[in-house]
Amino acid sequence: MDLLDWAGLAATTSAAALLQAMSGFGFAVLATPLFLLFLDPSRAVQLVIIITTALSLVVLPGLRRAIAARLLARLALGSLAGLPLGLFAFRHADPIVLRALVGGTILAFAVLLGWRRYRGAGGVPRPFRTKPGLEVATGAVSGIATALVGMAGPPVLIYLLLAGAPPRTVRATQLAFFALAYAVTLASHAVTVGIPAQTWLSAGILIPFAFLGGLAGRPLGDRLGADAFAILAILLLGAAGLYTLAAAAGFAVR
Repeated sequence: MDLLDWAGLAATTSAAALLQAMSGFGFAVLATPLFLLFLDPSRAVQLVIIITTALSLVVLPGLRRAIAARLLARLALGSLAGLPLGLFAFRHADPIVLRALVGGTILAFAVLLGWRRYRGAGGVPRPFRTKPGLEVATGAVSGIATALVGMAGPPVLIYLLLAGAPPRTVRATQLAFFALAYAVTLASHAVTVGIPAQTWLSAGILIPFAFLGGLAGRPLGDRLGADAFAILAILLLGAAGLYTLAAAAGFAVR
């Protein structure tokens, strides 16, 4: 790669990290398609996993008091249960159809949340009552989505938005969930697939840019009101759904 490519990767990393620190979600949505402009798919995905893990750990300390510990434990438990199911589905079903189904579902929820906001005139109206079983189930869906499309965040974000959770709790709990989920994913990649030394070196170069974006985004996220946070989250969900559908279409054309 030349200097211009590195500049593009650094700018993408900072912008995606700022977005994730503000909302608790979004690094992979922004970084993955742009990383693919400069890198092969396997290296791009591994870089996203490494940087997201590091970013979650550096942004979390300022938000740790807002973490819903019991919710986090149930989400993590469900994710561990759902991950093998997602891997099984990925191996034995048509991956293009599955990616399109996941992308369409995420996009449909984004449209639903946007419609509810419009009809409710501010915030997500009439949040449902949270239940431990629903939280475990949400974690399981997140684990399945991680195996299928590499995105753990949309199911959790949809659940917390529908439940009417405060923005700071959403951000903190999601970042903690990412720290756990991506750390496990990173370890599994290192043990089973292997991570080349060049990928680790690239991550070491880009992580400081992620830290800068994350540290800049955290205070901006603290200033977001509930309405602004909900709008940002819905836009991110829409982008995630569209990207997953586009990725499925790209695989179908090949």
